[in-house]
Amino acid sequence: MKQLLSRVRYEVLPAPSTEDKVLAHVPRDVVITVTASPVKGLDPTLDLTVRLAAHGYRVVPHIPARLLRDGAHVAEVAERLRAVGVDDVFVPAGDADPPAGPYEGALPVLRRLSELGSPFTHVGITGYPESHPLIADDITIQAMWDKRAHATYIVSNLCFDPRVLGDWVSRVRRRDVTLPVHLGVAGPVERTKLLAMATRIGVGESTRFLAKHPSWFVRLAAPGGYSPDRLLTRTAPALAAPSAAVAGLHVFTFNQIAETERWRRDMLARAGG
Repeated sequence: MKQLLSRVRYEVLPAPSTEDKVLAHVPRDVVITVTASPVKGLDPTLDLTVRLAAHGYRVVPHIPARLLRDGAHVAEVAERLRAVGVDDVFVPAGDADPPAGPYEGALPVLRRLSELGSPFTHVGITGYPESHPLIADDITIQAMWDKRAHATYIVSNLCFDPRVLGDWVSRVRRRDVTLPVHLGVAGPVERTKLLAMATRIGVGESTRFLAKHPSWFVRLAAPGGYSPDRLLTRTAPALAAPSAAVAGLHVFTFNQIAETERWRRDMLARAGG
């Protein structure tokens, strides 16, 4: 548990208040990942990434394939990020419909980055412990195999079931996908704040995923809020084995950043860390 909580990434949405919240509550050793909106495009993500990097954070922008116009745009984004010292990007397919350019999925963008000389030391791709709403499980795991030559780690999407999460990691490893995994979990969520955020923003990887999984939204929006304590307590022993190659937690904060960091510190204290 201490290892999982000590190696965290906080996923945030590029809202106007996000920078101030991160600066006020998140220590510099916590990695910040910044989502991208299919409505607002990449610019808010890139702008926030540049500002947080200037404050000394290690920042991982989401670069959805379907928001990229062409190969020149990929090169332009890579150059801008490398200029401010960003060495890690997360490349999902994204939800823009229609896509901004020729990229329907992540693999062609990953190949383009390789053609550019692999400008980033770390490149993340998506994994789906809970079934993707449109793609069969075996296909999503095969996609990880196809992308492995261009990526360095996997970020699993949200999961609320410890058995499902453990079984998924085992299945991935049985298919000889050896990339380290950052486990995607929802941070502590206060009901009224989640509902207000979802209504106000309505976009981004976090809220998009909830929209496609309404039963999960019910869990997070239940009276009293949601906390990942039970999931992590039940999952940690199964994922502690070196063969699981779990690199840490990817925490979906839903921009409840202060609450997420307070929860992590409380959990660390209870775990003796």
